Amino acid sequence: MSQASGIDLLLLHPPSVYDFREKSILYGPVSDMVPSSTVFEMYPIGFLTILAYLAQRGLEVRIVNLAVRMMGDRRFDVRAFLARLEPRAIGIDLHWLPHAHGALEVARLAKELHPQVPVIVGGLSATYFHRELAAYPQVDFVLRGDSTEPALHELLVALRTGASVAHVPNLTWKEGAEVRVNPLRFIPATLDYVDVRPELLIEMVRRYRDVKSVLPFNGWLRNPITMVLPVKGCSFDCATCGSSRTTCGHLTERVRPVFRSPDSLVANIVRISRLSRGPILLIGDLRQGGEAYTAAVLDGMRAAAVPNEIVFELLDLPPASFLEEVDRSVQHWSCEVSPESHDPQVRLALDGETTYTNERLEQFVREALARRCHRLDVFFMIGLPRQTYESVQETIEYCERLFRMSDRRLNCLISPMGPFVDPGSRIFEEPERFGYRLFARTLEQHRQLLVEPSWERILNYETQWMSRARLVDATYDAAERLNELKRSHGRITPRQASAVSRRIAAARRLRERLNRQGAESAGARAQLAGEIARFSISTVCDKDELAWPRHLINFRPFEVARALFGRVRTAP
Repeated sequence: MSQASGIDLLLLHPPSVYDFREKSILYGPVSDMVPSSTVFEMYPIGFLTILAYLAQRGLEVRIVNLAVRMMGDRRFDVRAFLARLEPRAIGIDLHWLPHAHGALEVARLAKELHPQVPVIVGGLSATYFHRELAAYPQVDFVLRGDSTEPALHELLVALRTGASVAHVPNLTWKEGAEVRVNPLRFIPATLDYVDVRPELLIEMVRRYRDVKSVLPFNGWLRNPITMVLPVKGCSFDCATCGSSRTTCGHLTERVRPVFRSPDSLVANIVRISRLSRGPILLIGDLRQGGEAYTAAVLDGMRAAAVPNEIVFELLDLPPASFLEEVDRSVQHWSCEVSPESHDPQVRLALDGETTYTNERLEQFVREALARRCHRLDVFFMIGLPRQTYESVQETIEYCERLFRMSDRRLNCLISPMGPFVDPGSRIFEEPERFGYRLFARTLEQHRQLLVEPSWERILNYETQWMSRARLVDATYDAAERLNELKRSHGRITPRQASAVSRRIAAARRLRERLNRQGAESAGARAQLAGEIARFSISTVCDKDELAWPRHLINFRPFEVARALFGRVRTAP
């Protein structure tokens, strides 16, 4: 009997493009601002909450990060690996649209190897394209929404007992040739119904003797950042975002953000800190919960005295009183803020409700760095409404202003919005209104875009202010100037700056060669495979700029050993 015969659900995370190891695609800098690579090998946090919810109900779940396995070993045989497993159901995430190719190809392979095993797909992109997705022969079920754990449990029970799935909430399924859509009935009013339990990953490693498959992304053992969601949904309405206030109202029928309670949030942070010394990133700006909620979270963190670096994502600029309270409550902390552009008019076109000026941004920088803020990352973006090539270059000049007024704890980063405008975002729904032209609208069209030879042709959009070619030019030109500013202001070493400069120059040359050869020159492009692989990572910045200071030992050996031997303490 296979070692996997007891698996109730096999969760598979696909690479962005399934056969990326064989294709020669210049992906460009589209992943330079996130921990994962152009393979987008980081699986969603939902894998961990699904694992915890189902484990609590006695179901066996195994996570396999196929993308990481394929990156780490070019000889890793996905077909042979999956053929050895005998799961009762297979789950595949299509949360981010860049997985449109990989998710469908992994589903096709899974159905080919295990034709009687139901294939379930979920995630925000799966939710948007649920009818189209369900029509593919390799997909049996689509679970819609941003919270699917109870619905998934109901579905698995129904499949095991042979009961009808017509009652399962949030489910899109097939009855014969007809696609049926069950009502979106599970929209939780709190996130406390399920926890993140990282110790279950260690138990999984013990059970299957497989460390690589559970890694959140390539290089995670060296940079073990962990993310926690205080909130789902959003009170902001950025036009590019697939999880904005408007988008959530249509896509998940969530009319307002929903939160994890302060006690539950702190307990999750404590649980992570018992196993890892790495930073913990709070996604979504907990201040959306209001002053009382924020104060309760910070009070809990002060009482817990978590030693890890806590990174606060800020969607708006906080008052000095918030920074003071963070400084009083958290031993080690950092912030991330994304003004997107230096130009308030571009920001206004993006969100419709810009609430701060550059003067207010600079005041915030001074206030944060006057305290114990360990690091302050300021993110800018290329490809925004009303943004011109000249505006992008002016943003870089504004970065120099921020460098001059701050110390080395502040860093600025810029990247293109890509490869896709989020499905369901206001720009995706009304491109002409915002001055955009979209090159793909369906899931299949996006799947086909992902195998174009260069990121210029993978982009699913251009604007009336910048064509796709101009967006690429603006990106490389801005990256060169910002790289030099970082070197001169001590944000990166001369060695790092030289390496980034060489990669930008090489990426420009490769782009020109690919454009000359055209899409029909697959054989000629194959000769560039080695160069392309080297120059699709750390293009606009050094990827290490996103990493955090490493510890001699990134994990807590005693607690990891307790988990391996099944004696895990329960978080308070």
